[in-house]
Amino acid sequence: MPQNQSGKFGTAPVFFTAISTILGAILFLRFGFAVGQLGFISTIAIVVVGHMVTIPTAMAIAEIATNQKVEGGGEYFIISRSFGLVIGSTIGIALYLSQAISVAFYVMAFAEAFTPLMHWIVERSSLHPQFESFLLMKQTISVPALLLLTYIMLTKGADLGVKMLYFVVAILGVSLLAFAFGHTAYAEGQGFDPIRNISTVSDTMPLSFFTVFAIIFPAFTGMTAGVGLSGDLRDPGKSIPLGTMAATLGGMVIYVLIAYKFALSADPVALSDTSRLVMQDIALFGWIVIPLGLAAATISSALGSIMVAPRTLQAIARDRIFPSSIVNHWLSRGRGKTLEPVNASTITVLLALVFILMGAIDSVAQVISMFFMLTYGSLCLISFLNHFAADPSYRPRFKSRWYISLFGAIAWIGLMFFMSPSYAMIAIVAITALYLFNSYYNRDKHSLAVIFQGVIFQFSRSLQVFLQNAKKETISTWRPSAVAISEHSFQRLGAFDLLAWISQKYGFGTYIHVLKGYLSRETNQKAQSCRERLIKMAEDKDSNIFIDTVVSPSYTSTIAQVVQLPGIAGTENNLFLFEFSASQPDNLPDIIDNLKLIKSVDFDVVILSSSIRGFGLHKHIHVWITTRDYDNANLMILLAYIIIGHRDWRGAEIEIYAIYPEDRINEERNRLAELIEAGQLPISTKNITLIPQQMDISADHIIKEKSRDADLCIIGFREESVVHVEDNVFVRLKDMGNILFVNSAAQKKIVPDQQMDNG
Repeated sequence: MPQNQSGKFGTAPVFFTAISTILGAILFLRFGFAVGQLGFISTIAIVVVGHMVTIPTAMAIAEIATNQKVEGGGEYFIISRSFGLVIGSTIGIALYLSQAISVAFYVMAFAEAFTPLMHWIVERSSLHPQFESFLLMKQTISVPALLLLTYIMLTKGADLGVKMLYFVVAILGVSLLAFAFGHTAYAEGQGFDPIRNISTVSDTMPLSFFTVFAIIFPAFTGMTAGVGLSGDLRDPGKSIPLGTMAATLGGMVIYVLIAYKFALSADPVALSDTSRLVMQDIALFGWIVIPLGLAAATISSALGSIMVAPRTLQAIARDRIFPSSIVNHWLSRGRGKTLEPVNASTITVLLALVFILMGAIDSVAQVISMFFMLTYGSLCLISFLNHFAADPSYRPRFKSRWYISLFGAIAWIGLMFFMSPSYAMIAIVAITALYLFNSYYNRDKHSLAVIFQGVIFQFSRSLQVFLQNAKKETISTWRPSAVAISEHSFQRLGAFDLLAWISQKYGFGTYIHVLKGYLSRETNQKAQSCRERLIKMAEDKDSNIFIDTVVSPSYTSTIAQVVQLPGIAGTENNLFLFEFSASQPDNLPDIIDNLKLIKSVDFDVVILSSSIRGFGLHKHIHVWITTRDYDNANLMILLAYIIIGHRDWRGAEIEIYAIYPEDRINEERNRLAELIEAGQLPISTKNITLIPQQMDISADHIIKEKSRDADLCIIGFREESVVHVEDNVFVRLKDMGNILFVNSAAQKKIVPDQQMDNG
């Protein structure tokens, strides 16, 4: 894996950024509370269950980072390059907001370390009441702390930030050692009891296991904090997995040891009092060491967030996600060789300052926790999908297991609703709104990412093999699996639209654009260009059809190739669609010459005669049935029904005209009415018109008279009539709209089997 030549950091910053976030404010302020409420054994259960979720995420990150070069943006880069830019940027923006607001959260927690000092100053001095209130405000400490961090990041960048990180982590380590070697009288008098909790020494009802779990669990979720430094690492593929896994496992061990120390050294009642900092009472020189440790834990977390959040924002802007090109350019700019994100840092600090001045950010903190969980779940899902896709280019040096990643993805989503269903729903609604916004302003970035293509490929491959190997039962119902060919795709859209209507809901369509000639590099490139144009057309029209191109020297060879194409949707192709211009039927002789070839493989054939009027208003479809259409009639009615199922034909009506000898009129009217009713087709009996056959008036004359304003006429034809009359069958009806000529290989059933049997 290539190294990042502009990167300067090794594994240590990743480890220290993650471990300082894991061992944060909750460790000092709330972890003892968990031991007091539940006892040692149940607290260990919280640690184990929590890490059953976080470890799969750490393994997923380690796996992904050892397969690809993780550039600037860390988690955002991984997600956007796996799920595509629209989905990736949606999660990325939510992740950035979480990271930025976390800066405010940690800085305000940092101010908590100075609360005893401020109270001490107020108690021992005679200050003006307003000044006393000012000293006791958390903003008194948090705002200057944020401004100091801002100065460091904007003037010195990540270099000094990492050096400060080493310093504050050292303080954090010293405070934990002082706590570990602390001694209390309680430890001598009571001894260690792994089961004892507050209920054994107090009448107070303890909180439930899951309530305490929801309070403590966010402490374990800082394992990905170091991933955001990916753009500044010499070898992200080595440093990210090593630093992340070491911090995750190391944090787990430390939490177990601290839980043991709490259970050994402190009264459960004291531990359950959230207003006391019990670690102070246990640690050596606790009065000074523990507040310093709390300050170090929170400021290191804030420092990690303030280094990572701007890099996420900078990476999003580099992908030109925001609607304004000016905003994208300004945010993506960096200073120096390492492109230090000064502008993105400015926005991050201003955003954090707003939330600090607001003061109460508890509700916001719960929402951003949901965003973090969505991010972690996405990382696990990426790992699982990569395993499922079985892409030969996915060869990570560190390998997780697919079931571990799947468990992690499900567990994160489940935990969101378990911890707070209301905030989980708020987060999902916010993500959905953000996705719609990104989709609207990034329409050029809608392509599926490679990971989805791989998954779809594997699923399709397995499904095709299953369908081929499965024992085929005789299926009497018919659905179209149509193939259309045309040389005039960019001049006449009739066949393209008709295929889209036929295949939108009830069937499947393959559209083949034909280029006459011999296959060569030049014709192949031209075919690829045509294919891309047609795919874009299909996307713009939201057509559910498969597009391809064929280069062939003759019409017959083209048809011979196309009729042998396998069915894409697991069903063999059964319907062939031709098209010609009613005013200039140049290609009609080729169609007629090859009808026998098509019929030899038992395909249904439909031939569209395209007029200047096109499909008109998409409101009226006329189906014409004669005595010669016994085999064609049902297919004609079915095609009309399928076409009006498309939204382009919303509100359209099917009108059936039948020309029969006068002595059979009543019989045929009853037969058609029963067929329509039993087949549950949306055709009113008043829309069925039977016309007596007259010797002195041709059927063509009647069709022109009745259907000159129809938007589509469907007329049957027989193969032998084409042979005898040649192309007159298809060009005899002039000055009308589009006409669809239908020839069925066999009679189709409209009525389900059980109804036919009963009939």
